Amino acid sequence: MLNQLSPHHYHTVLLWYLVQHSLSSFKKVIHYFGDCEQATQADRFSEWQQLGLHANHLKRVETFQTTQGRQQFEQLVQLICQHSDFILTPDDIGYPTQLLPYADHPPILFGQGQAHALLQPQIAMVGSRKPSPHGRQVAYDFAYYLSEKGFYISSGLAHGIDQAAHQGGLTHQRTIAVVGTGLDTVYPAQNKQLAQQIIQSGAIVTEFLPTTMPLQQHFPRRNRIVSGLSLGVVVVEAALKSGSLITANEAAHQGKMVFAIPGHIYSEHHQGCHQLIREGAILVDHPEQVIEDLALPTQWQAQQQHAEKPNTSTPNLPSHLIGLYQRLDWVGQDLDQLAQANQAAISELTAQLMELELLGLCTQQAGRYLRCRPML
Repeated sequence: MLNQLSPHHYHTVLLWYLVQHSLSSFKKVIHYFGDCEQATQADRFSEWQQLGLHANHLKRVETFQTTQGRQQFEQLVQLICQHSDFILTPDDIGYPTQLLPYADHPPILFGQGQAHALLQPQIAMVGSRKPSPHGRQVAYDFAYYLSEKGFYISSGLAHGIDQAAHQGGLTHQRTIAVVGTGLDTVYPAQNKQLAQQIIQSGAIVTEFLPTTMPLQQHFPRRNRIVSGLSLGVVVVEAALKSGSLITANEAAHQGKMVFAIPGHIYSEHHQGCHQLIREGAILVDHPEQVIEDLALPTQWQAQQQHAEKPNTSTPNLPSHLIGLYQRLDWVGQDLDQLAQANQAAISELTAQLMELELLGLCTQQAGRYLRCRPML
């Protein structure tokens, strides 16, 4: 629970509320005004008429300027504080860096649980809401194995495969749910207990404001976040017209690897997976193949497997290195990218990167710097 919103978060929430979750309108307003604070100044609302926004957005701006409209928004802010443990925008150091390369990354994330979990290496698992018993078991087994190896399992908190994947990840306290409602709602309601378990060690995140209902169009939209957070997407069971294929397509557009688990050729549960394989998805029948095919630079995986006495302790991270470490991802960035993001001199940056390397938290490959171990 949050006590109050920072000024930056308050103005971002207000703009997000006024454009009613519209990414295109949000960008248009920011392009014109420069930032959320300028865009939401009372004396500048008249300028919104010039931006070609949808009539619904302009109507909400008009309503907001009334006493009743402001009261409604303040009630929404109270709900945000009541149901959120953290809020992240691209300006915040804890915002998942793996989402930033995508033009449609969410301008704000509301979260419950552990914000640091979003920065850990993740593998998404998706599939049918009405899986076969075999598919449910496979999802659990893959999630169990991958979470044991150190990966967080990302999914959508839906019935079926999502549910089984979260449960498998929970066995090692590593799972993340991305939902298509506000945090004041758990959908489906039967997963309330599962949601409570997830936030103890992982996180639940959404781009949707409280009171947002579980509308059908919200779930395909949240899929881009599920795939964007992850290193790759595993499709366990899917019919030909499955929402899981939307996630797989999002992953492919994002340049992520897509894995599909095969099944019986006459089973409708597997037709979607077989279609993905024909289109180029990687066939896997063991979770270790996912790790191998990703060719991950996360060397700590192999080190943990081969060490006689695995070292599970986490090194103390000096405060002056926290910002840079959180900017690193599992794919890699060159020195210029890091310098631009951290606004630091090259000499200072290289010195800090060397410190992180000595701590075993960073490695350099082909001129790119990346994480090589998670902070637990």
